Amino acid sequence: MPLVSRAQFGILSPSAKISLVTVAPGQQLYSGFGHSVLWVYDPMTGVDRAFNYGTFSFQEGNFYIKFLRGTLPYSVSVSPLSYQIAHYQEENRSISEQVLNLSIPQKQRLYNFLENNYLPENREYQYKFFYDNCATRMTVALKAAVGDSLIYNGYTKEKRSFRQWIDLYAFKQNPWADFGMDLAIGAPSDEIATPEQATFLPDNLATAFADAKVKTATGTAPLVSSTRPIFTAAPFPPPSPLTPTVVFWSLAILTLAFTYWQIRTERINFVFDKVLFGIAGIAGWIILLLWFGTNHGVTSWNYDVLWAFPLWMPLIFSLSKKRKPSWFQFLLIFYAFLLLCATGNLAKHNLVLIPILAMLIIRVYYINNSLSKIPQKEIAYGSGVADTKNH
Repeated sequence: MPLVSRAQFGILSPSAKISLVTVAPGQQLYSGFGHSVLWVYDPMTGVDRAFNYGTFSFQEGNFYIKFLRGTLPYSVSVSPLSYQIAHYQEENRSISEQVLNLSIPQKQRLYNFLENNYLPENREYQYKFFYDNCATRMTVALKAAVGDSLIYNGYTKEKRSFRQWIDLYAFKQNPWADFGMDLAIGAPSDEIATPEQATFLPDNLATAFADAKVKTATGTAPLVSSTRPIFTAAPFPPPSPLTPTVVFWSLAILTLAFTYWQIRTERINFVFDKVLFGIAGIAGWIILLLWFGTNHGVTSWNYDVLWAFPLWMPLIFSLSKKRKPSWFQFLLIFYAFLLLCATGNLAKHNLVLIPILAMLIIRVYYINNSLSKIPQKEIAYGSGVADTKNH
């Protein structure tokens, strides 16, 4: 994006400072990964502008459809930092400031870049959670202003996949949201984030800025000249102990006990299976919708369809002890194979899947065992009708 003449936006004084302001994660899902803002403050000219790249409008037409499809436009908003601090304090989120060690020309170029981004024709952008968000935009702006004088390696403290980074944050804030996100995102999330990609998280970005340097006439200097806390939040209450792990392991144990009772008493009833596999089928259709019908960039190639088999909805409702479609036995064998494949993906996935897969495997065994015990003369194959009369 070309820089615009500084005269269009005003000239900063030598007293001006530009800071990276980092806001800690909040308790809501949308705020669970933190936030980054670039703040330009000049006491001599009265400039007090905090540039926020994480703004969207609920007034946007077809808001929820665009949000789900990943096409909701985000934009740059600007306000005095004090207004934004008040908002984040109300949410009990810690705030810190890192003052950037830039020359006067570099500050001016960065300010021009930010103001140019804020022009009506430039302020909207296509948000991508991993690749283009409120944090990654800070690096783009800094590089545009500092150029080759910047020595920036990104976040180099540790390596994690995108999914692992999400788990690190989301599970602490909301285990159920973490579970849902794990189901929604696909294979691209299991790629190891490069040091620069890892700065999609504001905390990592703050660390990367602290480690970066700038070239000066006498050598190199730290990019961050000083750091100060603006607000320190009180500890959040711990999440509910009723986590997905507790709930699904409890359901798996109850499923095993219920199945054992059915087999032991020779009771054949598939109501539970229609509910269980029906839910799995609905989950599969949602996964396919996210895979092919959205533009998030991280929901494709989602191998959870191996266990959340979409065709279970509605095929499971053709299961009956009075009517056995001729293809059902093949479907069970095929699904058992898919479950086996799904277990191989557990290393890259939320381990809550273990009890879910256990429930499905237990019930596949029960269905197959029950169908094999029904006398053949009591079963109608295909579209035929059961005939139990003696001739």
